[in-house]
Amino acid sequence: MPLSTENLVLLCLGFFIIATLYSSVGFGGGSSYLALLTLFLGGFFAIRSIALVCNLVVVSGSTFLYFKNGHANLKDFLPFVLASIPLAFLGASFRLEENVFFLLLGFSLVTSSIFLASQTFSKRDFSEKVAKYPKFLTYILGGGIGLLSGLVGIGGGIFLAPILNHLRWDKSIKIAALASFFILVNSISGLAGLIQGGMLDLPWKETLALVVSVLIGGQLGIRMSLKRFTPKGIKRVTALLVFIVGVRILLKYIPEIF
Repeated sequence: MPLSTENLVLLCLGFFIIATLYSSVGFGGGSSYLALLTLFLGGFFAIRSIALVCNLVVVSGSTFLYFKNGHANLKDFLPFVLASIPLAFLGASFRLEENVFFLLLGFSLVTSSIFLASQTFSKRDFSEKVAKYPKFLTYILGGGIGLLSGLVGIGGGIFLAPILNHLRWDKSIKIAALASFFILVNSISGLAGLIQGGMLDLPWKETLALVVSVLIGGQLGIRMSLKRFTPKGIKRVTALLVFIVGVRILLKYIPEIF
């Protein structure tokens, strides 16, 4: 069902704000796009499709700037994405019930945010010390999060970044760059899965308006963050955004079970 002009303007404004905030920490905003779209659109496939396309638009620009500014290293990122691409495609091919889809998304986001927040608010001195881990762990994390991201219809960086920050995999700015790149490849893979499963639904007027909104917001957010955010600031903004979205989704869908 097409949106009214008033609702489309409100949705575009919301998407612009989300893209600005999320791009500042390397995310595309897919989880919040999903939450907003459920308030305005009735088509489940359209909601997933639009969220993935908008994700792709935001992180394409962010990834380019991270590489341009020397914060991204393709060699270090490849193990994550090579494992995630096929599993994101597989996850996107599954037809989940709507309630299961959003409950899985909500619980995953809240858990991720708590882990990350507990690190930044701990009493120990905050530092950017980097821990060493075996390479096979990157494949396991990449594959597992790729599958989850495909199932819930987002790029997966919002799950990956809190875990890697908690593990001290690398400096926070590099983790943000990885999250952006991870979302980029998984969004492409997820869209391919929707196409393969015959579930891609992109109403042209709404999609075009929202894509323009997130393109502007995403470029604004990433440029602001590269100049102003501290490592602790990146992690705290990440945790707060993830928590708010997760709680919002759970409050909407848990009552429907009972």
